[in-house]
Amino acid sequence: MKKLIVILCILNVSFANAQAFKGNGDNKLQIGANFQDYATGINVAFDYGLGENISVGVSGAYALGVKEELDASFGDRFDLKGRFNAHLGSVLNIDENFDLYPGLNLSLKNFGGHVGARYFFSDGFGIYAETVFPLAKYDTTITNPAEEIHNQFVVNIGATFSL
Repeated sequence: MKKLIVILCILNVSFANAQAFKGNGDNKLQIGANFQDYATGINVAFDYGLGENISVGVSGAYALGVKEELDASFGDRFDLKGRFNAHLGSVLNIDENFDLYPGLNLSLKNFGGHVGARYFFSDGFGIYAETVFPLAKYDTTITNPAEEIHNQFVVNIGATFSL
């Protein structure tokens, strides 16, 4: 319960200025919680716009609520990823405040993909939801179950804002 309260406090403090993806030089920071089979934790992602519909970035996740039967070290709990996103919000033209972005990520644990969506209620506030999934694990013969923490399907939710 304490861990859930900590995550909610982080999310509450992290709501800040947001706007839709604009393109070149557009910086987005996403802070949220992640949910998976073996743990819950926090996720922070930064995206930098390279063009009208393309961005690159970095993402980090740390598992806080790891199941007790797992003996998870810091290395098992932490993951860092490089990201590439294709922003389809302007292509789909659903709403100017909506952005759908599929992408690829290369992490310390695996090569994977992600699909996310952001919705901005105003220029100052937005939320996001993102699914992350491994496409190729570096170690296919994992013997320690704690190594599966970042090698599985994950859902991230939280706030997004511009820098």
